[in-house]
Amino acid sequence: MSQDRRYSFEFFPTKTDAGHEKLIATARQLASYNPDFFSCTYGAGGSTRDRTINTVLQLESEVKIPAAPHLSCVGDSKADLRSLLSQYKAAGITRIVALRGDLPSGMGMASGELRHANDLVEFIRDETGEHFHIEVAAYPEMHPQARNFEDDLLNFVRKANAGANSAITQYFFNADSYFYFVDRVRKMGVDIPVVPGIMPITNYSKLARFSDACGAEIPRWIRKQLEAYGDDTSSIQSFGEQVITQMCERLLQGGAPGLHFYTLNQAEPSLAVWNNLKLPR
Repeated sequence: MSQDRRYSFEFFPTKTDAGHEKLIATARQLASYNPDFFSCTYGAGGSTRDRTINTVLQLESEVKIPAAPHLSCVGDSKADLRSLLSQYKAAGITRIVALRGDLPSGMGMASGELRHANDLVEFIRDETGEHFHIEVAAYPEMHPQARNFEDDLLNFVRKANAGANSAITQYFFNADSYFYFVDRVRKMGVDIPVVPGIMPITNYSKLARFSDACGAEIPRWIRKQLEAYGDDTSSIQSFGEQVITQMCERLLQGGAPGLHFYTLNQAEPSLAVWNNLKLPR
């Protein structure tokens, strides 16, 4: 896109052919809005590796939007990672989201030759030079496994210093947490763009479970209003759209360098916010 800010959408690889067909249909719908790229997640310990690869290659070749695969180092050897990087490079992929990755149940912390995301970023740079634009994760409300907020900030600085080009945050519902995080890392010498990750609100029970697991705080006033709606899906979606749109307006007005939408493989909730914001196409 020609504007200074960048906008992107994230998918997760599906387990069924029907789900995959729906994902590609959703991607084609979102592609008409001319996003900068699509990203595709990678399961715990690389458990969805093949589906991630296939989805990314199809998004790149058929949907014609640049695709950014998630790449995690947990459970993968350097040889595995080297092979994946070679495959992506040969396919014309130029952007990667580099993560430590989630530990699957029963897997020890020592699994894989690389322990941390900054090790993975450094490995990608050593193997491929400047070929890939490397995204890393940021946690405005702290990674749930970090010892404390200061340690988490230092972890982010290490990823940036290892060669990351930009960052995408975990989703949040408190814009102040984003601005505080960015201000702190700027004072620590990190100047890479930090793009807010945006999670549309469509289902309260699922959102609450997911947020509790990943450490994303749902402000009490939002929880209480969503609880009050009960099973009224229409009211939940309308309220959620309003809340997310207003937060995104504040983020962009405050200087956020773009938005990254966690679509959960659905087009409409993200596009409702996009259209409310009158973002460029």
